[in-house]
Amino acid sequence: MTGNALLLSIRPEYAEKIFNQTKTVELRRVYPKQIGKGDLVIIYEPTPVQALTGMFKVDQIVEYPLEELWDLVKDKAGINREDFDEYYRGATSGVGIFFSECWKLPEPIKLQILKEREPNFHPPQGFRYLSKDRQPPLLLSEFMEDVGYIYYTQTELDL
Repeated sequence: MTGNALLLSIRPEYAEKIFNQTKTVELRRVYPKQIGKGDLVIIYEPTPVQALTGMFKVDQIVEYPLEELWDLVKDKAGINREDFDEYYRGATSGVGIFFSECWKLPEPIKLQILKEREPNFHPPQGFRYLSKDRQPPLLLSEFMEDVGYIYYTQTELDL
């Protein structure tokens, strides 16, 4: 565990599969080097949802040539081969972020609320790292404590 978290933009149809546990690996084109096993990935769903909706804990991150990656994730990624090939068009390798634990927020934290509480908050285009210097939104931190994942101390969360 690196002590960092990753704020990921995940399309609503894939986020729903994560929360339904029919998707247990998130595919990416770029390896997120600043997170590792035990760290959290915070899910931001873009339009039309525009909200933080949950998180998952990283079990493992792998990077493989595309054929090897497909063989590893085809039953776990919630994507068909055609969409997999389209997503990785032009790439020679791909990344899989594996997880087994996920949590859906009781209520999504809408972008408007995030910006009211933290005016400098901007949704990630792909992903953004959060560390003690780049804190998760306070409302999300409170939820993280509720699910038993103490990520920051209270004094670090004061805005």
